[in-house]
Amino acid sequence: MRILDKTGTLRMAHDGNGQRPEIDRGALRNLLLSSLPPGLVRWNARVTGIDREESGFKLSFADGGVATAGILIGADGAWSKVRPLVSEASPFYSGISFVELRYLDADQKHPTAAALVGKGLMFALSDERGIFGHREPNNELCVYAALKVPADWSRQPISRDVLHQHFHGWHADFHKVLANSDGDLLPRSIWMLPEGHSWPRTSGVTLLGDAAHLMSPFAGEGANLAMIDGADLASAIIAHPNDIERAFAAYEATMFPRAREAAAASAAGLELAFEPNAPQAMLDFFTPKG
Repeated sequence: MRILDKTGTLRMAHDGNGQRPEIDRGALRNLLLSSLPPGLVRWNARVTGIDREESGFKLSFADGGVATAGILIGADGAWSKVRPLVSEASPFYSGISFVELRYLDADQKHPTAAALVGKGLMFALSDERGIFGHREPNNELCVYAALKVPADWSRQPISRDVLHQHFHGWHADFHKVLANSDGDLLPRSIWMLPEGHSWPRTSGVTLLGDAAHLMSPFAGEGANLAMIDGADLASAIIAHPNDIERAFAAYEATMFPRAREAAAASAAGLELAFEPNAPQAMLDFFTPKG
């Protein structure tokens, strides 16, 4: 991990300790899907509505199809269609929007970006904004320009000129990175559920992953939580094969406090990154105490 300020000065570098392995999301997705029986996943079947019935649930799909289920596990992300069955909570805007930039064959084609990002993860922070980057397989970089902007900002066309204006006064290397990515600029507004989101035990349904505990990426735990949620839920069902309500209750009792802790860390990380004196607060966080 590397932390820089807007002048391009390297304020901290850490080579890692081997205790936080990374995996590309596409590779992880393929690994998980390849373990399932063929045909188990129904593709191109977007759920548009869910109704509770005496025997369970009726699901309506965008293609006009319907299906019924005795129980539901909502693993359907930030804008979950299952969540309203258990909770009135809705995601709220974090105050931060990203613009995603991609760099292919980075070491050869984009040496400035490659040098700034380094071998793993890079934070450049100043003026309550940031440029974050990380390495991906096949010599690819993903970089985010992060800004405090209104929620509807990312719905308008985003140009490189707009990004340059937001980072006025930053080192020329950062402007070179913003000017020379591959492909389109992708705006991504960051949304969150209330910290400590939970719900009363609701017959026949539970949630996992972002559907249960959407948070900003500033704790780096979103995918990790989704995977441990799935493992814990499976373990609870195996432990109580004839009592799904007991299984769901046992899973939620473990998941709620874990998600609350991660959401608190995420909220704290967002504050550190966008404080007026950044990156000093983040440097202090990573400095050993005593």
